Amino acid sequence: MLKRGENCVVVKMFSFLSRRGTLWPYAPLFIWTAVVLALGTGLGAMDETSRFIGPFLKWLLPNTPPDTIKFIHAIIRKFAHFAEYAVLAFLAWNAFRYFSRPILLAFLLAAAVAIIDELDQSFNSARTSSIYDILLDCLGALAACVTIWLISKYTTGRSSR
Repeated sequence: MLKRGENCVVVKMFSFLSRRGTLWPYAPLFIWTAVVLALGTGLGAMDETSRFIGPFLKWLLPNTPPDTIKFIHAIIRKFAHFAEYAVLAFLAWNAFRYFSRPILLAFLLAAAVAIIDELDQSFNSARTSSIYDILLDCLGALAACVTIWLISKYTTGRSSR
């Protein structure tokens, strides 16, 4: 007969979840990964983003030449690469924080998504694939991981005093 408590089969079956919390910490990670991969399709192409970034820049900087607007638009898009993978690494760390080496897992997951995203873009005629974008994505993930490590090191060292 099953007993309540630790010997219960149901408790043993779900011990993985109880150690890791629930599946909720993974939801933001899954959603953001889907957003990142969706932006890697035609939705995130230069022609698509120029529909709203271009007019905004022209409104913000009315006397700016069109070539400068295009350059600023390109800078914004490259910063978006950096930022979206920094967010991805943070969400991955949050999901994996109870695992061994969560910062490493977060970086590896972000790097894997960056590679998959660029491979997918290589098959999309509206997008261009670049090893430099993978490096920029990984740099964003690395920046988030280093920031997390520094904050955790500072707060752990401070609280133990």
